[in-house]
Amino acid sequence: MIGRGLDWISKALLVLASILAFLLCFVVVGDVIGRVVFNRPLQGTPELVSSSIVIICYLTGVYAILSNGMMHVDALTVHFPVRVQAALAVISCLLGVLLFGLIFWGSIDGFLHAFETNEYEGEGALRVPVWPVRLAVLAGSGLAMLAYLLLAARQINAARHDQVIAIGTSH
Repeated sequence: MIGRGLDWISKALLVLASILAFLLCFVVVGDVIGRVVFNRPLQGTPELVSSSIVIICYLTGVYAILSNGMMHVDALTVHFPVRVQAALAVISCLLGVLLFGLIFWGSIDGFLHAFETNEYEGEGALRVPVWPVRLAVLAGSGLAMLAYLLLAARQINAARHDQVIAIGTSH
């Protein structure tokens, strides 16, 4: 139940991030054409691009985790017994929870401050609000924690049947 819901959310966020990336292409092309042809770049392009890249990364993170898109090196662990491999995979998932938990915890105050003070980035013609970026970091890291917890639970369940679930792309 939770897995299907999180899977649906991750795919919806992936679509949203893809749309944002697609629209960002037009901004960059418009900036380049304006800069080269008219000697007048689009104002605010650096702010829009930097904010959008952070948003895109955090919106797609949970999908990358759930679709085994994260890279892991198994040159050594593949030779271990199945239970040891499963235990290491659970530890790996819990370390992912810890990492994104720290990011989540560290992002709460920044988001609240940006939202309450209406913080902006950029000067002049285009000022980009910071709170959507901070919200994407907060939501993305929170969902990533849930995804790693889900993978850890699946790994524990598979270990009971002497199986190991791949939690990333093997390299």
